[in-house]
Amino acid sequence: MPPPTLSVTRTPVERTTGPYARRWWALAVLCLSLLIVVMANTSLIVAAPDMTRDLGLSSSDLQWVIDGYTVPYAALMLVLGAVGDKYSRRGALVTGLVVFAAGSVLGSLVHETSLVILARAVMGVGAAVVMPATLSLLVAIFPRHERARAITAWTATSGLAIAVGPLVAGWLLEDHAWGSTFLINVPVALLGVAGALFLVPPSKAQGTGRIDYVGGLLSIVSVGSLVYATIEGPHFGWGAGPVTAAVVAAVGLLAFVWWELRHPHPMLDVRKFAQRPFAGSMLAVLFFFFGTFGAIYYSTQYLQFVLGHGALETGVRLLPLAGAVFVGAAVTGRLTPRLGMKVTVVAGMVIGTAGVLLLTRIDTGSTYADFLAPLMMLGVAIGLSVSPATDTIMSSFPEAQLGVGGGANDTALELGGSLGIAVLGSLLGTAYRDELADLVGNRLPAAALHTAQDSVGAGLAVAEKVAQNPDGGPRQAQALVGAVHESFAHGVASTSVVGGIIMAVGTLIVLLTLPGRRREGAGRVS
Repeated sequence: MPPPTLSVTRTPVERTTGPYARRWWALAVLCLSLLIVVMANTSLIVAAPDMTRDLGLSSSDLQWVIDGYTVPYAALMLVLGAVGDKYSRRGALVTGLVVFAAGSVLGSLVHETSLVILARAVMGVGAAVVMPATLSLLVAIFPRHERARAITAWTATSGLAIAVGPLVAGWLLEDHAWGSTFLINVPVALLGVAGALFLVPPSKAQGTGRIDYVGGLLSIVSVGSLVYATIEGPHFGWGAGPVTAAVVAAVGLLAFVWWELRHPHPMLDVRKFAQRPFAGSMLAVLFFFFGTFGAIYYSTQYLQFVLGHGALETGVRLLPLAGAVFVGAAVTGRLTPRLGMKVTVVAGMVIGTAGVLLLTRIDTGSTYADFLAPLMMLGVAIGLSVSPATDTIMSSFPEAQLGVGGGANDTALELGGSLGIAVLGSLLGTAYRDELADLVGNRLPAAALHTAQDSVGAGLAVAEKVAQNPDGGPRQAQALVGAVHESFAHGVASTSVVGGIIMAVGTLIVLLTLPGRRREGAGRVS
């Protein structure tokens, strides 16, 4: 991945005698690149209903339209971060943006499910190059005393994307087809490419040996198989495919650890997990995004399907979450230097856990006001805890492995989010199906009940068909809509109990793992 030759900035940042003069402009480019990568997932939440209707997607199809992006994204970040370290971090950023834009163009043009999934997979490969490159360049560009502020801005951008993605997608869907939610990425990606070439300095690791491709391959197999099993098993049953993938993931992980312990220049030095700051921070990112992504996923569905808000209206209602992220980021910027990262990380996880547990109060009478406090608490928690955890993870890696550090952080983030959506989404689906069967099981034909149990959207679609029956159809449809809403509300509440308990256990584990302030510096290498 050779560095691009068209650039105003020709001096590698490693050879400059002082801080890079345009580092804050460069940070804007990095945050812009991060923004569209995260938005690619969040915008699909509100575009999914239109895509389902237009393409005739089954529940399995829709799951893979979403996760066709997630699997390569999570599996490849560690390896592609190492490639960027060795050859060119800026070149990796530019290459990733170009690949991401190409996948977006493909996604906007095709109208077959398999091709949409392929387009999402191409975008996932591009994102897997971009994400670790943004973090590694940030750490390479900024001096140590400014790095926490820069990482806080990077973290706030992730939170902003969670709300901006649905907002932009909803605005586009008011007058355009779902393909526009793909196409909007292209000009932003091209702007990011131009900004990278003119504002981001070249950077690569000095004196690195050969890349540990065997370790890289084992990491791809392990993470990819784990994400696949996580997606398929909870949603579609633990058949031969998911079980095989889970076994491959376990064997691959053991092989990866064995290989990395014996390799003179490992892809990822697994001994770092014996360092409490690194291990605790990785666990914090994993557990936090498990609960956060899962809760936002089903909260957004409730806003759309139960409360009846359109795509744009849903995006607008997620804006307080983005504002709360900036509040949390401002607070952590002041408190972390004074109190230490353990206090802010654990405090953020406690607030996030409380936010998820508040969703246990959701019922059929709930309105947007009942979601406002949990969403804002999750936003504050993101801003408060993720930045110091990410800073600690990146500080655990030497300059030559910044891309690997970014890949490790982002893999924990994406793996946690994938697990949260898959596991909590599966629990939600089970609770919804069981409750709906109890409420209307003896009043619907078996085929109609089976269809309605597939998802809340499918249940409402069945109600629309029932309403067309002139013999009492509207009354029956209204009763079915009420049952669907009640079943989904029950699912949200019961799932939030499990999500809150898992986050609480994770918070306790992180509390016990992270060292106190006096020992926080242990394991830091930069």
